[in-house]
Amino acid sequence: MTLHEFNGPGLNEDQWKTVRSVATTLKPQQAIWLSGYFAGLADNGRAESSHSLAAGLAPDLPAAVPASAPKRNLTILFASETGNGAGVARLLGERAGAAGFEPTLIDMADYKPRRLKEEQDLLIVASTHGEGEPPVSAAGFFEFLEGRKAPRLDGLRYAVLALGDSTYEFFCGAGKRIDVRLAELGAERLADRIDCDVDYDEPADAWVATALAALAPPATAAPAPAVPANAGVRAVAHDKRNPFSAIVIENSALTGRNSTKETRHVELSLEGSGLTFEPGDALGVLPSNDPALVETLLSTLDLSGDAALSLKSETTTLAAALASRLEITAATPRFLDHWTELSGADALRKLEGDARTAFLRENHILDILRRFPVTGLDAATFVAGLRPLQPRLYSIASSATAIPDEVHLTISTVRYALNGEERFGVASGQFSRHANPETVLPVYVQPNPRFRLPDDDTPIIMIGAGTGVAPYRAFLQEREARGAAGKSWLVFGERNFDSDFLYQTEWQGFLKDGVLSRMNVAFSRDSASKTYVQHRLMDEARDLYAWLEEGAHLYVCGDGARLAPDVHRTLLAIIEQQGGLGKTAAADYLGGLQESRRYQIDVY
Repeated sequence: MTLHEFNGPGLNEDQWKTVRSVATTLKPQQAIWLSGYFAGLADNGRAESSHSLAAGLAPDLPAAVPASAPKRNLTILFASETGNGAGVARLLGERAGAAGFEPTLIDMADYKPRRLKEEQDLLIVASTHGEGEPPVSAAGFFEFLEGRKAPRLDGLRYAVLALGDSTYEFFCGAGKRIDVRLAELGAERLADRIDCDVDYDEPADAWVATALAALAPPATAAPAPAVPANAGVRAVAHDKRNPFSAIVIENSALTGRNSTKETRHVELSLEGSGLTFEPGDALGVLPSNDPALVETLLSTLDLSGDAALSLKSETTTLAAALASRLEITAATPRFLDHWTELSGADALRKLEGDARTAFLRENHILDILRRFPVTGLDAATFVAGLRPLQPRLYSIASSATAIPDEVHLTISTVRYALNGEERFGVASGQFSRHANPETVLPVYVQPNPRFRLPDDDTPIIMIGAGTGVAPYRAFLQEREARGAAGKSWLVFGERNFDSDFLYQTEWQGFLKDGVLSRMNVAFSRDSASKTYVQHRLMDEARDLYAWLEEGAHLYVCGDGARLAPDVHRTLLAIIEQQGGLGKTAAADYLGGLQESRRYQIDVY
């Protein structure tokens, strides 16, 4: 009997067409797996769940195994700094559930590392922060895994997806470290690690399919969740793939005329967006490139901006793609490799190691085009070396409770000289160029659940420098709106008192009204001996330790390369000194604060 000769009991013509359409595309093992899936639905009286089957299928389903095969536990562990890793992990969890697994999805910050010896199958999504480091929230896991207390893991099977940014020297360093260390401890790789750049969607999707296919699948699929009755009328969610067009209603300089830097206060309208956020969250902004840079690139390449271009099956023009779709400022290893092949330049081929890293740091894409010209290029060949333009994340500087339908940002303009020309950051330069209101920007909210206010009665200590003060403005607005009784202490640092005291009058107002209990400031360039926030902390060591002993929550926001490590070392010294503790005990004390989420860090 052929497939076309059997129309099944009770199937109408539309159902039969659907069955034939799916069946003719299946591999034998996939067909076996599906038969088990539908048998499980029938046994449980859950035929209605078939509605969600199509949405849950991964590109390559796991092969079926005998029903007697023992079921292994599956844990999906993620380390995320900006939310990308968490998003991929959630997608992985959904697909694993649809394929019949019962995964446990957990943030690395909340994971007890000693559980590793009990794991059987482990899928890890690890983001890299800065120069090869894990996200701050995952530091404890890495310390355990790479330390002497890590157990042998001979019974563990695992796979790692590494997320990173190729403009940094130690690309995907955190994921690479986990992959190597698990292998050293005897664990078995289920699939090769994939290192993803900022345009991670397609490689991450392929890794998810590969990793799930490598797992031994369960005998029957888990029941799919029922579809809510109102699913068809749900409001459209805004994210980085579907941002909201927000109108800028204010864009003004916070810094004074004599400042050595420019910091701006920006307010955007979210009216009608449906977007919600909490103090501590970030706003994702999808920027546009400087039109002058676009024109200079086109002129240097001798290409027309009207040239037709296909990007991900969408037809556009070269000028439009360079304006808002592609990164055209900083050169990446990918672009350097591409241009090396196109130009055939020996000087580029010989770049290795530190020299290659330094070259990328000291030359933008435009500089490379000028130094190593290539003639006769078409638009598609040039853009093949470019990566998608990525959103920029800014800590939200306002409370939605206090100021509904708006979101405020504190943005420092990135401006520097390179190869004899003034250069700007992509997004901050856009805010600086378009100082007038009414500019429309695509935005979305990026939640940050690891930087949250405690209950209203709990004391808080807020430490930040420069634009790192932004979330604390939101914190105090929120506490004022809620009538919170908990004490609050702000330690703020910048360059000069006269020109860089960001939101000075607002802090003074909070102090006057009792919303802010105390404030210490450090202006590094107002004296010959530079004073930073860590020095102010040490000056107030006794009181700071007393607040911690009272149960205060501690926050650090700002530069991850210098501020956060300096503050961390100072806190250790204060705890050791004021608590009469040894170095190990002081480290355990601070680690305990982190584990209980009383010490939260948000760095960039």
